[in-house]
Amino acid sequence: MLDDFRLHQSLIGRAGSRSELNTPVLIVDRDALERNIRRMAELSRKHGVALRPHAKTHKSVDIAKLQIAAGAVGLCCAKLGEAEALAEGGVESILITSPVVASPALTRLSALNERIRDLAVVVDNPANVAALAAVVTKPLNVLIDIDPGIRRTGVPSAAAAVELFKVIGQHENLRYRGVQMYCSRQQHIASYQERMAALAERMEYLKSVISELKAAGGAPEVVTGAGTGSHHIDAALGVLTEWQTGSYVFMDRQYTECDLANQPSVPYEYSLFVDARVVSANTPGQATIDAGYKAFATDGGPAVVLSGAPEGSTYQFMGDEHGIVHDPSSKHVWTIGDAVRLAAPHCDPTVNLYDAYHVVSGETLVAIWPVSGRGRSR
Repeated sequence: MLDDFRLHQSLIGRAGSRSELNTPVLIVDRDALERNIRRMAELSRKHGVALRPHAKTHKSVDIAKLQIAAGAVGLCCAKLGEAEALAEGGVESILITSPVVASPALTRLSALNERIRDLAVVVDNPANVAALAAVVTKPLNVLIDIDPGIRRTGVPSAAAAVELFKVIGQHENLRYRGVQMYCSRQQHIASYQERMAALAERMEYLKSVISELKAAGGAPEVVTGAGTGSHHIDAALGVLTEWQTGSYVFMDRQYTECDLANQPSVPYEYSLFVDARVVSANTPGQATIDAGYKAFATDGGPAVVLSGAPEGSTYQFMGDEHGIVHDPSSKHVWTIGDAVRLAAPHCDPTVNLYDAYHVVSGETLVAIWPVSGRGRSR
């Protein structure tokens, strides 16, 4: 982070300064970012659901504050360390969407609960409930995590959910708030209709769990879930009361290749980029750029070439430090130092590779924001 400020602080506010940044560099287009934030906030209000965006995407206090200003009720965090980072920046309402179980982490969780106005955590095991109750002093909000069928986390059945609700009720310092079910597997089904069918089946299961909880006196106040790939469908299905959408703020290759809203165009736009430069161009039709495995997460396939190359050009990883841009005609000739702009294949882990966002408006650097929760995965 210090290097980013040292290298680039003098460029803030200088017209056209994006072209002067040292590369590879993580870029956020503030105007596109704010449009994405506004569109999601407006959609959630239209459908009468609370918006609690997932900070695992951006890990940024600055972006979290923009989301709250637009109407978000708070943020989700995947890990306790992310939640601590946001709390240090002034975020007062946080849901931790993965169980917190290790003894040192439970002590930190209790301390965090004392520091902020509204902390909630999910549980899926009676032993975890007992451990939470043993360490917290200020009452802690808990939600029952429901397995959507992938066997990662969550109670495996309605009966298990009811039993866990009863266990929570045995502890005066725990407050049962509701349930979480995040359908991660369905988010990237490319076809909108196939995704809708898969999510509709899962929501019917969720309704059956809620029905059993209601019968046991555990009607949930909060039913939280949804992602960028499912929120339009979740709005139509009407089961969730809160959305955890995350990637919409940036978009990436994985989501732009999905039909998100059963419309001709994707309702959100790229706002996250990696800017790179050509460092070698000795083969006709291809150029080597200074962005490789260390510049992009690799689980989502190759990065998307957006500019600085002929239309239809593709990116290929070529080691830790380098990538190759291929011109489909095999004729284009690049010049050393040419700028190439790319979109991430998967935004969340790509962000975790960088210390800072370089925030631009047009082609001018306007701010440098820290990736506040970078590396805080425990």
